[in-house]
Amino acid sequence: MRRPARSTFAFAALAVAACSSAPGGGRPPEYARTGQELLAYERQNQAYRWLDVMQEAAARDVDQFGARPTVLSRQMMLWAVAMFDAWAAYDATAVGTRFGGTLRRPPAERTLANKNLAISHASYRALLGAFPAQAAFLRAEMQRLGFDPDDARTDVTTPQGIGNVVAAALLEYRRSDGANADGTMPGSDGTPYSDYTGYRPVNPVDRIVDPDRWQPIEFTRPDGTKFTPGFLTPHWGRVVPFALESTDQFRAEPPPTTRTANAELRAQTESVLQLNATLTDHDKAIVEFMRDGPRSTGQSGHWLRFAQDVSRRDGNDLDRDVKLYFAVAVAAFDAFIACWETKRHYDTSRPWTLVRHYWRGQTVRGWAGPQGGVVEMPAERWHPYSPYVFITPPFPGYTSGHATVSGACAKILELFTGSDHYGAEEVRRCCILTEEQPGDTATLDLPTFSATAEMAARSRAMGGYHIPIDNDVGLRIGRELAAWSWPRYQQWFDGTAVPRP
Repeated sequence: MRRPARSTFAFAALAVAACSSAPGGGRPPEYARTGQELLAYERQNQAYRWLDVMQEAAARDVDQFGARPTVLSRQMMLWAVAMFDAWAAYDATAVGTRFGGTLRRPPAERTLANKNLAISHASYRALLGAFPAQAAFLRAEMQRLGFDPDDARTDVTTPQGIGNVVAAALLEYRRSDGANADGTMPGSDGTPYSDYTGYRPVNPVDRIVDPDRWQPIEFTRPDGTKFTPGFLTPHWGRVVPFALESTDQFRAEPPPTTRTANAELRAQTESVLQLNATLTDHDKAIVEFMRDGPRSTGQSGHWLRFAQDVSRRDGNDLDRDVKLYFAVAVAAFDAFIACWETKRHYDTSRPWTLVRHYWRGQTVRGWAGPQGGVVEMPAERWHPYSPYVFITPPFPGYTSGHATVSGACAKILELFTGSDHYGAEEVRRCCILTEEQPGDTATLDLPTFSATAEMAARSRAMGGYHIPIDNDVGLRIGRELAAWSWPRYQQWFDGTAVPRP
């Protein structure tokens, strides 16, 4: 049985058991409806509903500020952790990440109604802090769900007070975590999340000084104007992680360079040329699917949607969903930090630069552009399978963020559910986001979490964004990070964890 999901998703529902109904009234959000709902609104638990709200707030933030995958991972982590901390006060064993078990309520108060109140106030306050530009939308959603956005009580004998207090404590703790969310770090330009480390690219946009180092790329807006984005959040390797002992704990081994392994690096680049010149419509559908679509909420958002698929499949109740979203969100957050630490450390180039370096003055075969097809062209005109407005993500290549985060989140889903089985599929129109004439409909099988992560990694070389080693190593590092972190997440569930100072 297939059920259509948001946007162009379609998933095989293996089992859709009833989720805990939640008091608070409300109605289905218009933005989450596509003609037929994935799961009847009255059967959605409150965590499931708040995930929809969070994703829409994130999508609106992307519309307003552009795609910032590192920033999105932090915003989504704030929501998931605040919700978990509020819920933990009404669980018999779990402890919160800021207050431990000190807020635990007596058994008689551990009702679904109180849990719904607590996690809703925590979600609302955390999302206001994470997405301040979306305050009006969030206020309306709080009211739509049947809760009072003006209830700011801090009495922790009440669920509203617990939700408000844990969210405030988390936001205060994270205020100085190195992300520079408020733009006040010395050395920054005052813009939220701006760099304060003084990063400067070795290569200018129009010349290759060092083919082993990252190069900015000039993009073209739909109106024809040009812009050149800099390295997105080059300071992210300094952000305080959730579980990792240090941000360089999972730094990848050195990549091949023109100085250390020139033949290997050239072969890696040549494989991207070959992939890019032989893309089928099915391949293009994979690239577009894993690129996240026109309102991208990054790999954090993508894998939280996959976690929501699992919730529907397994009939998760509120308690299980809170823990599931917590584990996936914090894994993605830490994976982005580890990945960016590696990116900044090695500062490597991408295929855009390497093709121009190795085949300078020669002819190559490549994607012809939005009109479709493949043509012979000077190497200096070679282009990834990507819109002119976003040619290649603006940060170094090694290791791939898609691969690292996908490897981590897929492993967490496997460990959480006790099985690698996913049993989903994606049905979409080929080429619809990149070319003027859409192709045929393609069905992408997602049989396991690991295979889905491998598809995400492979898609980055297929699209021309990464050489294969960026993806292969990133996938491995993400899996290793998740395997190491999982026992530490379980400590929050079983009550043995100690809040980080």
